[in-house]
Amino acid sequence: MRQSTRLLDDPVRCIHVGDRESDIYELFCTAYDLCTHFLVRTCVDRLAGERQHTISKAMQLVQVKGLHRVELRDAKGRPMTATLELRYQEMTVLPPIGKQSRYPELQLTVLHAQERNAPPGCAPVEWMLLTKLPVRSRAEAIEKLDWYAMRWKIETFYKILKTGCLQHISVIDGSRFIFSGVTAGLRCAVASDAGEQIR
Repeated sequence: MRQSTRLLDDPVRCIHVGDRESDIYELFCTAYDLCTHFLVRTCVDRLAGERQHTISKAMQLVQVKGLHRVELRDAKGRPMTATLELRYQEMTVLPPIGKQSRYPELQLTVLHAQERNAPPGCAPVEWMLLTKLPVRSRAEAIEKLDWYAMRWKIETFYKILKTGCLQHISVIDGSRFIFSGVTAGLRCAVASDAGEQIR
C-alpha cells in the first residue's frame, strides 16, 4: 500500500481493493496514516461499537436499503443473475483483542450485499465489505460493489500474463518488446472479460 500510494503520488485518489486476504487491521490503520482509501472483503467478524457485538451482528439490525442485480457465472461457468439485498452502515470497528493498546478504533463503513432467494442447493452470494469511504445511497453502494467486482478482471489479466502472453518476454531484451507483450496481454484479458465472477 505504501509503495503504490507513493508511486501514484495522489493518496486521496487511490482506492486499494482487496479480497479476504487483505482483511488486516494494520492495513486499515496504514490507509489512515497515508490518507488513502481501501475497499476490502472481510474474513474476520470484528468487534464493533461498544464491544457488545460484532460487525455481522450489527448489520443484522440494519434495514435493507436497496436491491442490485448482478451477472455471475455458476461453478460450471453458466451465466446467471443474482439479486442482492444492500445494507450499509458507518460504525466504529475495534482492533483485534491483544492489539487494542497499539492500534486505534476506526470509523469504517460496512457494506453488506446478500443474495435474495438463492437457487436451491446453492449458497447465497454474500459480500461483507469494509471501506474508509462513505456509502450514503444505493448508487454509492453499487459503485463500491462494482469496484470490488473489478478484482476478477484484474486477476484474469494477471492470469493471462502469467500463463502465455508473456511467457517468452523474459528472454527478450528491450522495453519496446515488454510493452508489446503487456499490450497483448491486456487485449486478451479484455476479450475474455464476459463476467468472470463465480458464485
